Parts: sequence; C-alpha cells; structure tokens
Amino acid sequence: MRLTYDISIIIPAYNEEQYISECLNSILNQTYDASKIEILVCDGNSTDKTQHIIKEFSTNHPNIKLLINKHQTTPFALNLGITSSSSDIKMILGAHSYLDKHYIDHCLNIFNTREDVHCVGGVIENIYENKQSQTIGLAMSSTFGVGNAHFRTGTKNGFVDTVAFGAYKQEVFDICGLFDTDLKRNQDDEFNYRLEKNHLNIWLDNSLRSKYYVRASYKKLFRQYFQYGYWKVFVNTKHKTVTSIRQLIPFLFVCYLCLASTQFLISIKFGLIALMPLVFYFIGAIYFASKKTIVIPQLFQVIFVFLILHLSYGLGYLKGIINFSLLRRKPNTVNPNITR
Repeated sequence: MRLTYDISIIIPAYNEEQYISECLNSILNQTYDASKIEILVCDGNSTDKTQHIIKEFSTNHPNIKLLINKHQTTPFALNLGITSSSSDIKMILGAHSYLDKHYIDHCLNIFNTREDVHCVGGVIENIYENKQSQTIGLAMSSTFGVGNAHFRTGTKNGFVDTVAFGAYKQEVFDICGLFDTDLKRNQDDEFNYRLEKNHLNIWLDNSLRSKYYVRASYKKLFRQYFQYGYWKVFVNTKHKTVTSIRQLIPFLFVCYLCLASTQFLISIKFGLIALMPLVFYFIGAIYFASKKTIVIPQLFQVIFVFLILHLSYGLGYLKGIINFSLLRRKPNTVNPNITR
C-alpha cells in the first residue's frame, strides 16, 4: 500500500556531496512530524558521492527516496518529483539550502488558515563560504542589487509575484501544468507567472526562513545572472509579454552604456556628457552599499557586485533578444555553454 504524506519536498541534485546531508537533516529535524514528510531527491546522475549519501539516509528513513533524473536539467527533476509525489502539498527545495526547524509546520499552518493562498515561500538567508561570497550576499540582499525580489530582501510580508523554494497546493499543478522543460534557467519564475495568469496567489511570509550557500566567486555569479537574463527573454517570447518590469532595468542600463560610449566617436566632450547620468548610478550604489557595510574596502566590493548583477543580467537579456526575438532560434539550437 502506498503511503500518503502531508507534504512532499522535491530536491533537484547533481554532485551535491558537500551539501546534501545538511539539507536532508534540516528536513528530518523539523518540528513537524518527519514521518509525514516525503523527501524526493531527483539526482541528475551525480558522479560524486551524492547518491551514496542519499541511499544511506533512506536506509533509516524510508520517506527519503532517490529518483534518477536522466535528463539532468532542473525542470525535468522538478517534474519527476511532482509526478512521483503522493502529497497534496509539494515543496521545491535547493540542495544547497536548509530549512529553519519551524519552516514546514508554519508553512502548512498558513495553508490550513488561508484558503486564498496557493503557494507559500519564505526569505532566503545567505551563508558565506568565504569573504567573496559574503560580499556577494550583501549585494544580493539589497534592493539596489536585486530590485523587489522580496524573498531575498525580506522587505515584504504578503502577496508577491514569485518566491524561492515555494510550497504549492496540488491544484496549482492541475491548473497550470508542470515546469517548462525548455528552460534551463528561470523555470520557477516562469511557473509562478503562470500562477498569476490563472489568478492563483503566492504568499511570502518573512518569518519563514531558509539558508542558502552563496556562490563563492564573481565569475560564477556573472555566469548565473547572465543566464537569468538570457532565459528571461525566452520566457517573454513564449508568453508574448514582459512578465515583470524589473527585468528591463538591467537591459536598459546596458543599452544606455552602449549608446553613451558611442558619443566618444563624436568627441570626448559628448562622451563625458553622455556618461554624466552614470554619476547618479554610483551615488545610489554607494548609498545602498553603505547600508550593508561601513568597511570601506568591502563597500567598494559590494558596489562591484552591483555592477556584476546588473551588467551580466543586462548582457544576457541582450543576447536573448538577439537569439530568441531577432534570430528566432530555439533553445536546442543555442550555444550549450549558456544553457546551464
């Protein structure tokens, strides 16, 4: 007989031997009865000890199950977990993350008390692996760095347009379908946009806390946000609309820099005048960076990360417009180096 759980937690994983144990333990140590929680780790054929660790956990905890994601990408992992789940509530969790011990208890209580909520999420708190990742985390928790991504800044408690590590009612998937397997990035944003289109509500509770290991290098961060910008354009072309206004700001910033730079072809004077608005950008960057740190070297590093976030996303968006909007290319025809 198949057991029915109160909530299923779906964890996409690939080569996560460094993090997966802490992630699983955070679920097993919840104040909510762990035997009522189904844990589905969807592994993309890891080449390290990830699968071995999961199998060891499942020996003592039969509610932990290893599923093999032969397609390897995240949306396939999510769909595999969703279709294999036996619960009416399904939660997405990153393998680099772990939960506050009251997370699931509080999450299910929200569903039990609010019929108008179809998805619940909380605020991500950053864990820093080194000084560089600490600087990245400070910038990513600033509204100047990430706009109104409230699940990062924790500045709102209420209805939002997206959350990280959301818990969803089964009816959401019945109405909206599964995650888009064409997307190598932004699959959660795109899915949450479909919720909004179908008048389903996403609730952010800033007392719900999860911790996340921040990417530890500027190079990885640039690559990550370049991909976010790039795949956002594909989402827009699919839905034939701009899914959120904030996504345009980094793109417009990059366009401005390109146009301003061309003024130097006319004269140095015109070029310098064209770059004057950039002064206001840096005034804003200094102000918001100073709210995160007063240590001068770190303050300038945070400003540098602001630039990485904005330029990488904007350049990725520009590349996406060229590939998806102008050249009408399909995801399976693009450079594989920008698909993962």
